[in-house]
Amino acid sequence: MQNEYEVKKEICDIGRRIYNRNMVAANDGNISVKISDNEFLCTPTGVSKGFMTPEYICKVDAQGNVIQANGNFRPSSEIKMHMRVYQERPDVKSVVHAHPVYATSFAIAGIPLTQPIMPEAVIALGCVPIAKYGRPSTMEIPDAVSEYVQHFDAVLLENHGALTYSDSLLAAYLKMESVEFYAQLLYQSRVLGGPKEFTPQQVEDLYEIRRQFGMKGRHPANLCPNAKEGKPSCHTCGGGCHSGKESGAVSADMVAEITRKVLEQLGK
Repeated sequence: MQNEYEVKKEICDIGRRIYNRNMVAANDGNISVKISDNEFLCTPTGVSKGFMTPEYICKVDAQGNVIQANGNFRPSSEIKMHMRVYQERPDVKSVVHAHPVYATSFAIAGIPLTQPIMPEAVIALGCVPIAKYGRPSTMEIPDAVSEYVQHFDAVLLENHGALTYSDSLLAAYLKMESVEFYAQLLYQSRVLGGPKEFTPQQVEDLYEIRRQFGMKGRHPANLCPNAKEGKPSCHTCGGGCHSGKESGAVSADMVAEITRKVLEQLGK
């Protein structure tokens, strides 16, 4: 088990990766790691994530209150969002928030990442919904994110950025990389005339591969409560979380609607 200092060093390393990959600018973004039921390490507010050292890292309790902070460092102003994820997802050990360019562009345009275009994205992410806009550092963002936390491990934040979380800091960061790569491929394939999407059956086949791998986390392959009862999906996964013969028609309809909205956004 890593000691606190080693975790702080890892947070700084991930901060540099996020900064060097242009996923944040200036002092944007924040990272946290759960080290016990009531102790969390997090990045400070007002500091570039590319230039942190271990003494910058703060420690807070489950309510976001400061347990330990050096000098004038104070926890991220978005710590409420992190705490909501930990509260609702006991399996999560780390949360990463960043502003990757392509993913954030989709969030600003109001377009969720729901089109199934490559196996890795379908298996690792499924799809990435958009949580409605909330004012930074208020409870509006945690409340908006709460709608999707139980069903997804990655969420776009309307006009804001992206949020990923997992059972380790590295896994949470890699999900952020995957979200940005997915968004970039989707954007560029649209420039080339539009992506060729997988069929509903191909999506379900990929979901089955995920189930066989026993991959951790939440994903449309794990049916939502409404879908289990034969009702419309309770989240924006493009209908991919449905099962059975009915799922193909539902998914096709939803994909067609998403495509229509996308074309409207592009002015075509």
